[in-house]
Amino acid sequence: MANQRSPEHFQALVDMGSNGIRFSISDLSPSSARVMPTIYQDRSAISLYDAQYEAGKKVPISQSIIVNVRATLLRFKRICEDYQVRNDRVRVVATEATRTALNSEDFRQHIEKATGWPVEMLAKEDEGSIGAMGIASSFGSIQGLVMDLGGGSIQMTWMTAENGEVRTSPKGSVSFPYGAAAMMRRLDEAGLEGQEALRKEMSANFEKALQDLEIPDNLAKMADEEGGWTLYLSGGGFRGWGYILMAMHSISPYPIPIINGFRVPKSSFLPNVAEYSDAETTFRISSRRASQVPAISFLIKALAQSIPSISYIHFARGGIREGLLFTGLPSEIRSQHPLVTATSLHAPRSVSFLLRLLEQSIPQVSRIDPSKGPPRTLTSPYFLTAIINLLYAHASFPRDVSAAAALRSTTTGLLGNAHGLSHTDRALLALVLCERWGSEISPTDEQYLSKMQELAGPQASWWAKYIGRAASGIAEAFPAGVVREEEEGKQNRLGLIAQWTQMEKKEEEEEEGKEVIDFEIYTNLESVDAAIEAWQDGMDKVGKKKNWVGGRKGWGIKVKTTVMKS
Repeated sequence: MANQRSPEHFQALVDMGSNGIRFSISDLSPSSARVMPTIYQDRSAISLYDAQYEAGKKVPISQSIIVNVRATLLRFKRICEDYQVRNDRVRVVATEATRTALNSEDFRQHIEKATGWPVEMLAKEDEGSIGAMGIASSFGSIQGLVMDLGGGSIQMTWMTAENGEVRTSPKGSVSFPYGAAAMMRRLDEAGLEGQEALRKEMSANFEKALQDLEIPDNLAKMADEEGGWTLYLSGGGFRGWGYILMAMHSISPYPIPIINGFRVPKSSFLPNVAEYSDAETTFRISSRRASQVPAISFLIKALAQSIPSISYIHFARGGIREGLLFTGLPSEIRSQHPLVTATSLHAPRSVSFLLRLLEQSIPQVSRIDPSKGPPRTLTSPYFLTAIINLLYAHASFPRDVSAAAALRSTTTGLLGNAHGLSHTDRALLALVLCERWGSEISPTDEQYLSKMQELAGPQASWWAKYIGRAASGIAEAFPAGVVREEEEGKQNRLGLIAQWTQMEKKEEEEEEGKEVIDFEIYTNLESVDAAIEAWQDGMDKVGKKKNWVGGRKGWGIKVKTTVMKS
């Protein structure tokens, strides 16, 4: 609610694109600015690109369209006033369609006269760099090629983004007149007989752009070592393509309905989407976007011919709007990991001590079989911090639904609106938090859990269960998330040791020599004794074959828990 926030840090934006006009108000309070929380958003389907063509000829933007645009802006002005957004914190930004309009100046003057807001015109080069910054805001880190597909044009550059430091080509970005709406018109003009010439033209221009962008040697070398370039795609046309790929995914139904952070390999990026018959009924695909599918398919095939060595494709939500916001943030805020920022609102008082305990619960790399360990994401500092931040977030829920609410918290719950998270982060965090609350869920949530495990993979899913169970014990030992000062001293504390050991000869000969995890709880805190027995039992259970991911023949590791009291 607006009255629960301070308007001091509110920023309103109008992004006048080719395919539509986006309106938003964001809360850029320093504590949460990295994920740019949106408190209001809307979109008008006015296509300023289509408005400039009649019978294949370019015409000025008509008076009726100007009146419609003015009406939508005046409505937004009223909304900004209701949210108490200061007038100097409202920006109206126009891109390709407005920039190239035959009556661009007259159109912009109408808007300013009606609203009092001047229209900022982005140059072609700035449009590309700001769009790239929007993509940078959408991930914790980036190394690869970035592209932003609008209605009239597509922008391309290379990017590295790590710890808030964003580098792109010194040439900026290269812009091509191959936007989604523009491609529909070009294909119509070319006809079947002219498509091959158009494809060659596009491929040649894309190949030349890769030369002109002066890609650093280390980035090119990384692409060679990793089996190809990583592409980061944004813009409505690419996002529509991503939603169709979700609908066609081998995991069906795909469990995360958020386009940002969705990733596919090249082999899944080039199916026969042009012949996909259910585009108009696909989630988040409008009839207009469905009509653009053949044009976008043509564009992507030309792109794939130009960049034959592609490994993975990541889809981003960020575009011009997010790029403008992200560019204005201080470097110390841009350097924050979005998952930590998004969860920090729920952090308990004793984060540091609880985080240290969680780190102690994870064994070091096995010397016998290093491949058995958890994926890097699960043990990264940012991910473990997010777990601790959310350790108590569902404490107020009835036990009937606490595990289910935690399971869905990363998609339709607490983190549903968090910008910048990958699908891997969302899936693994959901699995950890579900186990933290005992993983007791109703049949209606069992399929969702299964799909999340399928997305994460069996090994990562088991480790998520293990870490979630360890986190549950920590939370039970300190139910309020508070570790008192005297409990942090060496003489009076709780600690953990987790290490790999080889299984001794038991009843089952085939188990001899296999590795197990020795999980040791040592404590001299009488206040945690009541929680220790249940914790020990829970850790042992997660290592039993019947609780492995996939059952007895699935993936898991035996866990042996001991308690040492002094």
